[in-house]
Amino acid sequence: LSKENRSREEGSAPAIVVSGLSFRYPGAETDTLTTVSLDITPGSQLAIVGPSGCGKSTLLGLLLGVLAPTAGGVTVGGQRPSEYFARDDVRVGYVGAESFLVAGTIRDNLMLGAFLRKGQNAEIAADIETQFDIFPRLRERRDQLAGTLSGGEQQMLAIARALMSRPRLLLLDEPSLGLAPLVVKEIFAVIRALKARGVTILLVEQMATQALAVADRAYVLETGSITLQGTGAELRRDPKVRAAYLGEG
Repeated sequence: LSKENRSREEGSAPAIVVSGLSFRYPGAETDTLTTVSLDITPGSQLAIVGPSGCGKSTLLGLLLGVLAPTAGGVTVGGQRPSEYFARDDVRVGYVGAESFLVAGTIRDNLMLGAFLRKGQNAEIAADIETQFDIFPRLRERRDQLAGTLSGGEQQMLAIARALMSRPRLLLLDEPSLGLAPLVVKEIFAVIRALKARGVTILLVEQMATQALAVADRAYVLETGSITLQGTGAELRRDPKVRAAYLGEG
C-alpha cells in the first residue's frame, strides 16, 4: 500500500498501544519488564535499543501473544493479541534474526506470506511485484531456492514474506544480527524504503546508531524499564546514549 492509502485505511489512532506492561517469568524473583508504556502511530517507525538481556525480546513476545503479561496490556489496531490473530483485518508481521524460510523458491515463500488472504489472487500477484520493486535482488532470483541465498538475501526475503500479509504492524527483531557490515547497510536501506512507503515498524536492535537514524521515535530499555525516550535524533544527541550505545563516551 502507498503511504497515503495506509493513512486513509488506518486513520490517526495509534497502531499499537502498550500500557503499563509488566512481565515476570515463572519462578523468577524479579520482573523482566516493569510498567512499560509506548505507542506507535500508523506509518511511523519506532526503535527500541538496549543491551542484551534487557527485555527487548520479551516485549516482542508479549506483542505477538506468545507470552501473557502479569500486568498492563497490549493492543494492536484496537485489538488484544488474543483477538487480532483471529481476524483477517488486523495482522502483525514478525521477522527475527533467524529467517526460518521454507524449502522452496523465493516466490513460494512470498506466496506463503499471503496464505491468509483468501480470494485476493490479483492483489497478491501485485504485492509480489511490489516486493520485487523493494528488493530488486529477489526479482533477479525469483525462481531460486531460498536455501541457496546469502544470509542478507534470506533476511530480505523474510521481510518481504512478512509484508505479503499486509500487516498493520511489522516487528523487526535484531534484523542485523550476524550479518556483515555491508549487508547491514543494505538491510537498513530497506528499512528506510519501507518507511517511505508508510509501513508501521517496531524495530528492536542492538546496533543503536543505525536504529536511531531510521526511527521517528525511540526508547532505551534497560533492565526491563524504559529509561529514556524521544525522537531518534534526540536520542542520538543524548550524552548517555552516545556513551553507552554509540561508542562515543
